[in-house]
Amino acid sequence: MSEFQHGFSISIQRTGDERVLLAMHARGKLEHQDYETLVPMLESAIAGMQHPKIDVLMDLRELEGWEIRAAWDDLKLGLKHGRQFNRVAIVGNKSWQETAAKIGSWFIGGEARFFEDRAPALAWLQETA
Repeated sequence: MSEFQHGFSISIQRTGDERVLLAMHARGKLEHQDYETLVPMLESAIAGMQHPKIDVLMDLRELEGWEIRAAWDDLKLGLKHGRQFNRVAIVGNKSWQETAAKIGSWFIGGEARFFEDRAPALAWLQETA
């Protein structure tokens, strides 16, 4: 029997002069340390941009949830950079994740959508908006 592991991977790439794609894959529970890694990377990627637009691809199919402190970090990130988020695609397989996508769209300038597969999520992010 294998024990479930915590894991968090991030990639950030510029997709235009004022546009960034943040791709995340989370396993287990998101922790405060994950945000201590993510936030400086994101802020570094958008540094110097006048009007950054951040597209996010979040693969949460293996996510169990957030630590309380990490949930607070998530809220702070949304409050600080919410208007810069253009599109957030959440790939998941649990009903609470679909609800989270709907609630998340209240806190960002753009729109959030829930997908069950990665390919249509990525295609939606790549549409010109």
